[in-house]
This record gives sequence, structure tokens and C-alpha cells, in this order.
Amino acid sequence: MSDLSIPQSLRAAVTPPPEVPRDTSRPSLFVRFSTRVALLAGRPATFIFALAVVIVWAASGPLFHFSDTWQLVINTGTTVVTFLMVFVIQNAQNRDGEAIQVKLDELIRATKDARNTMIGIEKLDDAHVRALEAELEEHCAGSAETGVAGK
Repeated sequence: MSDLSIPQSLRAAVTPPPEVPRDTSRPSLFVRFSTRVALLAGRPATFIFALAVVIVWAASGPLFHFSDTWQLVINTGTTVVTFLMVFVIQNAQNRDGEAIQVKLDELIRATKDARNTMIGIEKLDDAHVRALEAELEEHCAGSAETGVAGK
């Protein structure tokens, strides 16, 4: 990309990124599995399938005289699926969150007037993060009053 494609006002604010080494190894089996399951779990067809299972189960009630075993089937099935899905979806969310943090850290690093001290604040305790948030809100309120954006 040439310097001509970057507006003059942004050229000073953008620093070239460091070369990021790419991991060319294949993700682990669990990572691939959890990614795929999390994607499938959020689709409308998956919801329709789950709803159909519940409807078939409910419709089969009279056939099994609404027995304890009939109730146990749905209770056990939903409990096992829910238990396993917690771990699969949490794994996918953790990876997504970490990737977003890295991207945000890179934006902070590459922006001229951003404070590099903001990189990694997700590891601070809640009180420190709230204090930083209050500081930023104060700063923004002061900027709005003076009419100077971001300063």
C-alpha cells in the first residue's frame, strides 16, 4: 500500500505493524471441535432440531403413559448436552476474547496518541478497571466542554 492511499491527517498516527509470526500448525482437535460445535449451536436449524426433539418427546408421552422413564429420558438428555456445551462454548468464547484483546492492543500500539499503558488492562482487577473507566469518562467530558475532540 502506498502512502498516497492513507489520508495526510492519518499518516502520522499510523505506525507500521511489526511482522507477526504466523503459527502454521493445525489447531488441536478440541479447538477445531469446539469451534465447529459453537458455530452449529447458534444456527436456526439447530434450534429447530432441538424443538423437534422436544415435540416428539412430548407427543410420545401418552404412548409411554407419561412414565418416570419417559421423563428421565428428556431430563438426562438435556442435562448431558447442557453440561458438555458449557465447556465447548466457553472454550470458543475464551479464544474469541483473547483474539479481540490482541487486536485491540495492536490498535492501541499503532495509534499515535493512544496510551500504551492501556494494553493489557483486562488482566487488572475490577477496581483498577473502573478507576481507568472513570478517568476516561472525565477526560471525555472535559473534551466535550472545551470542544477539543480526544485531547
